[in-house]
Amino acid sequence: MPELKRLHATHAPAVLAFELANRTYFAASVSDRGDDYFHQFTDRYNALLAEQEAGVCACYVLVAEDGSVLGRFNLVNIEHRTAELGYRVAQHVAGRGVATAAVRELCRLAAQRHGLRTVRAATAHDNTASHRVLTKAGFVPIGPADRADLGGKSGTWYQCDLAFLP
Repeated sequence: MPELKRLHATHAPAVLAFELANRTYFAASVSDRGDDYFHQFTDRYNALLAEQEAGVCACYVLVAEDGSVLGRFNLVNIEHRTAELGYRVAQHVAGRGVATAAVRELCRLAAQRHGLRTVRAATAHDNTASHRVLTKAGFVPIGPADRADLGGKSGTWYQCDLAFLP
């Protein structure tokens, strides 16, 4: 059974493999990370771990029994007991409830482990799968997302009040 684990240095090879294997799939719904992301992966990964250590973000990976990464789930811009959620799941597990279950678990961890009260997430209007995930995980739409927040696409901000989670 997949397990949501806090991002660690040892996850780097599996995270890189996940990003490379799903690059085209991700680019269909979110802005592509670009070649520089992959060329500078080690430096970027280490910087992300340092930000996590500083409390600016809390990053998680959904790890399969074989050690492969099935998804990434990040709480970023942590401030005033609020964070923004970003996530992506591998193409071969998309549409199976994996993202919804992991977002629910991350929200539970956000409250219990990180002391957060609110989690927000923005998704493009054409990303219907993400709208479904957020709604099923207890998020409600709160307003339009700026195109700058979504790589030039228009969309919606969602919010989840963690005090009301089951």
